[in-house]
Amino acid sequence: MSDSKTLQPIIESTPFQTRPTQNVQGWERIGSLAGGVVMMGKGLRRGGFFGLIQVAIGGVALARGISGHSSAKDLLEKSRQDMNTVRTKIERAGEELKNLKTKAEVAAEKTAKTTG
Repeated sequence: MSDSKTLQPIIESTPFQTRPTQNVQGWERIGSLAGGVVMMGKGLRRGGFFGLIQVAIGGVALARGISGHSSAKDLLEKSRQDMNTVRTKIERAGEELKNLKTKAEVAAEKTAKTTG
């Protein structure tokens, strides 16, 4: 055979698929792991439809704890950032309106003095 090593490309991520950042850390992550295990155990013991629901919810919590990423938390954080961006834009617009009002008042006073 051949002595040359076969090279395999290493692709960290593609433009369409990025790795989610870890947004669940510390006690929150430990709580998700523990809660997921407990809920899955209770669901398995309970059985039936409601047991299946408990297993599913426990599985989601367990996956959240293992991966360290929560899509729901990510969505909430993005919404909060969007709200802060909008708030900043509104505050800037308010300041611009105050400046325009002040300039208009000064211009009106100058006009009144020159015509009066």
